[in-house]
Amino acid sequence: MAGVRSKGGLEGKAVLVTGGGTGIGRACAAQLAADGAAVTIVGRTASKLEDAAKRIEAVAAFGGSVRFATADVTSEDDVQRALAKTLEATGKLDGVVANAGGGGALMPLHLQDTKEFLRVLHLNVLSTFLCVKHAVPLMVAAGGGSFVGMSSIAGGQTHPYFGAYTAGKAGVEALMRNAADEFGQSGLRFNAVRPGFISTEIMEGVPRSSATYQSYIENTPMNDVGEPEQVGELVRFLIGPESSWVTGQIIHVDGGHGLRRGPNFGHFIAPVLGEAAMRGNLPGRK
Repeated sequence: MAGVRSKGGLEGKAVLVTGGGTGIGRACAAQLAADGAAVTIVGRTASKLEDAAKRIEAVAAFGGSVRFATADVTSEDDVQRALAKTLEATGKLDGVVANAGGGGALMPLHLQDTKEFLRVLHLNVLSTFLCVKHAVPLMVAAGGGSFVGMSSIAGGQTHPYFGAYTAGKAGVEALMRNAADEFGQSGLRFNAVRPGFISTEIMEGVPRSSATYQSYIENTPMNDVGEPEQVGELVRFLIGPESSWVTGQIIHVDGGHGLRRGPNFGHFIAPVLGEAAMRGNLPGRK
């Protein structure tokens, strides 16, 4: 995989990466394996995991390896199975990258579907909580460990019309801070990462000619979008021993976007809903 640089330092470490079949999760897993970690990636689609495992295996070095298992990370049983799969590599758990997450339909809050709102909360917050719940005893038994929760600039900046996604990512950050406080005495570290616009499969849905894309660029001091590997390098640092005195932190990897405001996706939905609905009226009312 392009952009992966091997330097070692994670030999003998076993790490679980959720949502590891594509995008940021795959890039994180690749960087960890390239530096010697035994990585287990999980996701819901076997074909994507198989493809990702081949790519990761091609860059694994210093004894690093990759294995995969299908799992729904909002299922407690599936999370436990994923962690058991991770233990197969070395018999212990040294780290978790809780990357699985996602958003839902773009819609003003007064028009959000309640079931969809809850689904997005579960996908982001519940999944991270379940990983924390079942990883903590395993990392304590291993003598320490590092847990990285994948947030977003949406966790700390307004992102109009993103519904539960903003609340979900803020929830991930709150979980990481509280877990850092609760389990620091046991040698466990918890941090969150806030990516900005990263060039992944999902973000390819934002046309480069659109006003929304321009709002990203205009609000990013470095005047560009990031790559998954740039997030992967930060996550590798947080999993590794170089960050042994770093915990409870929320770290941006966004080209400076966090200094300004979030993107404007209103251009996508205003033509469908109408200006009155965008101001808080029900569709059809003026």
